[in-house]
Amino acid sequence: MEWRGIEVAPDRTHHLRDGRPLYEQRFDDVLAFHAPGLAAVRAHDEAWHIDASGSPAYARTFSRTFGFYEERAAVEAGDGWHHILADGSGLYRQRHAWCGNYQGGRCVVRHSDGSYAHVDRSGQPAYAERWRYAGDYRDGVAVVQGADGLSTHVNAAGSLLHGRWFLDLDVFHKGLARARDDDGWTHVDRAGRPAYERRFAMVEPFYNGQARVERSDGGLDVIDERGRTLGELRSGLRSDFAELSRDLVGFWRTQAICAAVELNVLETLPADAAKVAYLCGLDGRRASRFLRALSELGLVRGEGGTWAVTERGGYLRRDHPLTLADAAVEYGRGLAKRWEALPALLRAEGPRAPADVFEEVASDPARVAGHQRMLRSYARHDYGAVPAALALRGDETVIDAGGGVGVLAELLARRYPRLRVVLLERPEVIRLLALADDVAERIMPRHADLFRPWAVTADAVVLSRVLHDWEDDAAGRILRNARATLGPGGRLFAVEMLAETGAAGGLCDLHLLAVTGGKERTAEQFAKLFEDNGFRFKETRRLPALPSLIVGEAT
Repeated sequence: MEWRGIEVAPDRTHHLRDGRPLYEQRFDDVLAFHAPGLAAVRAHDEAWHIDASGSPAYARTFSRTFGFYEERAAVEAGDGWHHILADGSGLYRQRHAWCGNYQGGRCVVRHSDGSYAHVDRSGQPAYAERWRYAGDYRDGVAVVQGADGLSTHVNAAGSLLHGRWFLDLDVFHKGLARARDDDGWTHVDRAGRPAYERRFAMVEPFYNGQARVERSDGGLDVIDERGRTLGELRSGLRSDFAELSRDLVGFWRTQAICAAVELNVLETLPADAAKVAYLCGLDGRRASRFLRALSELGLVRGEGGTWAVTERGGYLRRDHPLTLADAAVEYGRGLAKRWEALPALLRAEGPRAPADVFEEVASDPARVAGHQRMLRSYARHDYGAVPAALALRGDETVIDAGGGVGVLAELLARRYPRLRVVLLERPEVIRLLALADDVAERIMPRHADLFRPWAVTADAVVLSRVLHDWEDDAAGRILRNARATLGPGGRLFAVEMLAETGAAGGLCDLHLLAVTGGKERTAEQFAKLFEDNGFRFKETRRLPALPSLIVGEAT
């Protein structure tokens, strides 16, 4: 019986031809007919496929069935997901945690470990690689996501099409693909190159040479393939004047958050304003105004006169494992003052770099403790993927230079049970160490000045967010000391945020200039820094968190 032209009824319980029921039976759910003329149906927790007469296409039933694509249908059974042919027989023996639909001779599958890959028309792996996520093929190209959360394109053999990675990515349409980098959305060609310089909050695929886009101010435009505006569909919802005014008073947020921490407001919640005022020693009327401001920042919420801490605000509690309370005070007090010298630093007037912030912190024991708690939270948040990314044998001696209170050292020791870690730090930081019992015996703390010889040898050196604090000359001295601890072939791992193309990270770079005199660097700049100071630059490895891993080898 001819199946083309058959439609799904509005209530999805049966099919229609010319508006009339195709058969008498009713199901819990039905899908559309696909070649070779079969439709997926479900009733009473069982699923199968029917032909155009409403009769079962085969004798088997499954937990779920889906449409046929390229004469193969995904099904879920008690032993897992797989694909079947039109007669209900299995296309292959293996089972998956999930299956997609065939497109272009390839199909996405998810394995039991959560990784994604593609299989060929026989159900066999199309390539060896596994991905954090993978999409359907279109015109021989698919989007895949790496372990670091970035996406790229691969061809039918699973090889990288252009080797460029993006925060988000789509398949190609009319020769261009939607892509999002640190600066926003754009369109890229098959070489992964942006078609134009502009960036947007949203872009649609091109249709006959034009695409609808949303600007950063909320306005809608139509652009051509060179990024030129052809017309405005909606004026901006926010003005540049208003946005700039908001940026000008960014210190309002910093100071309000800092005050909330210094006054211990968040530790008193949940409570009404009167109780907060009493416990924190505030004026009663002003306490209500302050809580309202914290609510605008998303740190607290009020209901029925009672204020409570939001999940976001919880990071400012001192007992939170990732507390940012100390960061709020550092940014609101000591570090904020250093930004006042930025104009002079930019003009290169006076000292080339600000006074040593680490010496300044060291002069105040309370600030040392707070500063290290701040760095500990950032390390706990960002360094979880670092040990695996190092890909060590596991029996080496590794120097964690400038390793703070040992967050990364502990992560390394747990990842590699036979690893020995030498933690080099300033004396005032070493005094704060409280290493976990399960790894303490394999972590050896040593007082050290990273600019003087380290008097220790190792197989590898890790510098986590150390080099960015210094200009090239000072960073070079640290690297030469690292080189002296290693034999030829010894490895160097720098954990840093790479300064990529575009504006992203520019403010962080200015912060380093104002506070430490350091800078963020590109991969090329790290390569030169390594090669000028005794190391061969090997590669960069992206991590799921903000930093990347820059790898060198002792020459």
